[in-house]
Amino acid sequence: MTSKSIRSFAGGLIIAASTCGAVYFFGPSEATSTQIVEEKPSEEEMKSLLTSEGYVILTEEEWKNQLAAVETVEKKTKEVIKETVIYRTMLSVSSGMTSIDVGRALEKAKIIDNAKEFFNKVEKKGLSKALRPGTYEVESDMTMDEVISIIFKK
Repeated sequence: MTSKSIRSFAGGLIIAASTCGAVYFFGPSEATSTQIVEEKPSEEEMKSLLTSEGYVILTEEEWKNQLAAVETVEKKTKEVIKETVIYRTMLSVSSGMTSIDVGRALEKAKIIDNAKEFFNKVEKKGLSKALRPGTYEVESDMTMDEVISIIFKK
């Protein structure tokens, strides 16, 4: 390249840069024709669009009411579902056992809650000497009187 062609190229660059600068500084301050103004959809338009897409729209108060209703249903369901565990056992009473021994065996099998209370009830009824040897089927949902009537003679 010769020096003349380099000067011509540099002059062209200066003219192009000057033209771009003049348009930038002296041109219109806002490009109104190229700006796109997008309007926001109204609240009703947004709701209808979301509803048509399968979404459910609730106010905060409606949401809180639904949560409270669900919690109430859950509490009632838990109360209904509470399972009662019934223990069933085959109690073997051998000769020489006392009513306190039977009470401890029943307490261990989770048929009664307190062996001492069982013993006291048997004593109160005067059945401590009426213990019958044998094998008896008893359940935890039986009352203490029912268990006593099964195991002791009257």
